[in-house]
Parts: sequence; C-alpha cells; structure tokens
Amino acid sequence: MTTYRCTAYFEHEVLRKRPYIRKEWCIRVIEDPIKTEPQEHNRHRFWGNIAELEGRVLRVVTLEDKTTIDNAFPDRGFKP
Repeated sequence: MTTYRCTAYFEHEVLRKRPYIRKEWCIRVIEDPIKTEPQEHNRHRFWGNIAELEGRVLRVVTLEDKTTIDNAFPDRGFKP
C-alpha cells in the first residue's frame, strides 16, 4: 500500500484557497489517472475525472516521488 503525503504548500495554501478539494480525490487521481505527464522542476501532473466535482477534471501535481501532493485544482482547459 502506497503512503501519500502532502507538502506544506498544499496543506496551508491549496486547501485554504480551495476548501472543497478532498485529499482522497487527489489520491484517486494519482492511482487511476486519465492522463499523466512530467512537469518542469521534477514534478508530475495527473488528471482524473471526479464525479463529486460535477464530472469536472481534477489536475493533481506531485513532487518527483509521485506520492507527495503539491497542488490540485479543477482543470477547466483539459483536453484528452
């Protein structure tokens, strides 16, 4: 079983600005993404559909280890 962590930025900034986002949604996206890609600065992007967000796509950004969540937000511009 994978252990997921969150950065201080995610805990104190992201969840404060977007209190509707749930950590379990982020984990769900990481474990079953519809798309992934590397990002600059040794980060990784994951996209996944979240029914609880009215079917919108959630983008989750992790650190290099792919288990430390750094950012998450609904991605209005996602194109598969």
